[in-house]
Amino acid sequence: MELATDPGHPDRPNEDYASLALPASGQGGSLVLLDGVTPPADAYGCLHSVHWYTAQLGGALGELSVSRRDLTLPDVLAQAIGRTADAHRDTCDLSHPRTPQATVVLARWDADRVEYLVLSDSALLVEGSDGEVTPVLDDRLDTLPPRVRHLGDAARSLPDGSPERTDAVGAYRVAVEALRNAEDGFFTAAADPSVAARAVTGALPRAEVAALAALTDGAGRWVEMFDEGSWADCFALLRKEGPRSLIERVRALETERAESGPAFRWKRHDDAAVVFAEF
Repeated sequence: MELATDPGHPDRPNEDYASLALPASGQGGSLVLLDGVTPPADAYGCLHSVHWYTAQLGGALGELSVSRRDLTLPDVLAQAIGRTADAHRDTCDLSHPRTPQATVVLARWDADRVEYLVLSDSALLVEGSDGEVTPVLDDRLDTLPPRVRHLGDAARSLPDGSPERTDAVGAYRVAVEALRNAEDGFFTAAADPSVAARAVTGALPRAEVAALAALTDGAGRWVEMFDEGSWADCFALLRKEGPRSLIERVRALETERAESGPAFRWKRHDDAAVVFAEF
């Protein structure tokens, strides 16, 4: 098992969370990967930071995933969300649409099977015993309603740095935010345990899985933003060079591409985290 994470900026706390758990019994294990959703600069109804939230939720997920094997992974996520909400329910407005929240990748295995859960835009890569790599993705953020996609297309068509583009990007972001945890939109783990039922889930025979890799979108930029290769290529890089190397490659690409000017829906550096587990 290997794990690496790196903040997008040295002066800002890392809002990603990654952990691996191996029970003392030696039977099976679990991995947790969270990508905290950075809130807007204005108040968002909570006294706590996003990295506080991901630490609380991630700790609960790691503990429940190994101690409560009678629970399904959606049940584990629902209980972890509820436990975290209870930790600040009396001090914070949990109904605010930007209350602290995160994307989730959760996997658990034993001698018989491998279970997985993905919520929002972090990625889980599964290498089969035949060497084939299958990405498990929740693509709802990329398949928004046509009216919202049209706003994004319109913004991209305008000149970089122009006031018109700035206004169009603002309108697109407002439209996307209106779909956060909404019926025809996309979902993240916030304060409502019922969101766990929206996750992409599945299970595979343990004998058919050779390895797993989980990546927040800051690390997944190697595939999704910079087009350096496929998810299978990304997995091969992780197997050969490890998670730290992938993050370093992403950082180098971010610095290189920054020279070409601003890009739509792009910040220079993002928090990045990778977990790799080979059976």
